[in-house]
Amino acid sequence: MNIPAPRQQSYEQFIASKAIRDLPTGFEPGEISEELFGFQSDIVRWGCRRGRAAIFADCGLGKTPMQLAWAQAALEHSGENVLILAPLGVTHQTERQGVQFGIDCRVCKIQGQVVDGITITNYEKLHRFDLSQFGSIVIDESSILKSYDGATKQAIIDASAGIPNRLACTATPAPNDFMELGNHA
Repeated sequence: MNIPAPRQQSYEQFIASKAIRDLPTGFEPGEISEELFGFQSDIVRWGCRRGRAAIFADCGLGKTPMQLAWAQAALEHSGENVLILAPLGVTHQTERQGVQFGIDCRVCKIQGQVVDGITITNYEKLHRFDLSQFGSIVIDESSILKSYDGATKQAIIDASAGIPNRLACTATPAPNDFMELGNHA
């Protein structure tokens, strides 16, 4: 009985077989707030089409309005609740900017306070929420994901793994090394 010899791969074929492809999981957004600048609207539309994306925009370029517009578009598309995780000092500021842009959102401390729509909470309260009840998540000031072995980073990653639409927003994605950028991915 003749058994054919295994086919040899070139090194390039081997490396290509290891590539991870992140196909878009997003959606075509409806109307985006006219309050946004053109570049902001373009970024929001791109993030919606990707489904899993990051906005790495410097301070003062409007990350909060962009993440709110993305969250509103995700809510309108899926009809599923959206959670925005943010540092404690930013939660009420995000809620106020939502009012400015006509986007209904609410700061909550526990899952029982969640009403249909966009919920904002801080990282320290993540354990009080059932993330299976959300169809989209925004990680504001996502530089918290940079720590390779951080407990908060791991809790966020584990809790949000099943959420199809995810957006990370920060002005400082990788100031030190490529590992920090990889942690965002």
